[in-house]
Amino acid sequence: MAPQLSFAWFAWRNLWRRRLRTLLTLCGIGMAIGAFVALVGFSRSFEHEWLEVYQSGGTDIAVIQKTFFNTSVDESAAAKLRSLPDIARATPMILNMMEITPEITALTYGWKADSFELDSLAFKSGRRFRDGQPEVILGDLLAANLNKTAGDTLDIQGSKLTVTGVYHSGSALEGSALILPLDQLQQIASLQGKVSAFHVRLRPAPAGESPQHYLESAQAQIESALPELRAVPAAERASNNQLVVMAHAAAWGTSGIALLIGILGIANTMAMSVFERTREIGILRALGWKRWKVLLLIQTEAAVLGFAGGVFGIFFGCAALQILSKLPQTASIVSAVFSPVLLLEALGVAVLAGLLAGVFPAWRGAHLSPVEALRHD
Repeated sequence: MAPQLSFAWFAWRNLWRRRLRTLLTLCGIGMAIGAFVALVGFSRSFEHEWLEVYQSGGTDIAVIQKTFFNTSVDESAAAKLRSLPDIARATPMILNMMEITPEITALTYGWKADSFELDSLAFKSGRRFRDGQPEVILGDLLAANLNKTAGDTLDIQGSKLTVTGVYHSGSALEGSALILPLDQLQQIASLQGKVSAFHVRLRPAPAGESPQHYLESAQAQIESALPELRAVPAAERASNNQLVVMAHAAAWGTSGIALLIGILGIANTMAMSVFERTREIGILRALGWKRWKVLLLIQTEAAVLGFAGGVFGIFFGCAALQILSKLPQTASIVSAVFSPVLLLEALGVAVLAGLLAGVFPAWRGAHLSPVEALRHD
């Protein structure tokens, strides 16, 4: 076949001759893929920040009940945890979300003054809090938002606390939090004797034993000693806590709706294309094109639309993540670092969306009768 009548020429000619329609279709799928990149990237950044909290603090295992914010764990179980041979440190803690001002709600931790997790914090000013005292330390991001520094006071649900220090953390999520003595948070929240979880640091693994096997052995040891509780590795805790699960669900649900709209846009473009080229397709069939080749032509056009829209959408989504990473409201949970895996997923989703959108138009075009198609006006 002459170069001007090649397969690629037909595909390019159809997309180019209706340039405005093609551009609008690209914008539609591009916006959908942009939403996918921004929302899924947002949720994964949120998960990464939770993992960073555990890794920077040196927590190997979280001992919890069934739900993330369940605060019915008896604090006295800490003694039994500390007696287990594989456990180096076990500290009780409370995690909650509290309204600090009408505009700012922050993660609030209740820790013991001797918690090993405090060792990972770098104090920019002031000192640590003391158990039994109405004191609090602030992450540097939260302190900047509240315009507070060491020596100031902070009112939390009617309790006046003295800010004894401002710290920097490796996790932006923790940098936007406040930490106060466990007994003070128990008193404020009316949770005397109760905690959210125990954070556990293990002893070094024995020589010759793999870290994974040692971790699983410690989990079994904890759950045998405290059968009413669950021992969850820090990485699993970061990815499966309720906040992260809800963030993932919201991201996929919202981007799924956007992708559906993008798919409908490509399907409409391809359906109109087949209708407008009915006579052309009849001529191709009369010249010997098989049904599968007509089907492949239309599916190729749909896939090209999906791919091109995906490239556009990646740029849009990355720009949105850059903006979110700089806004005060979201800077603590959004990273401007882009995962190659996410970008490849976005391109794959875009091409798949194009192929799905082209299924019916391609099937219809492939099954046109050459005789009837040639009669089409």
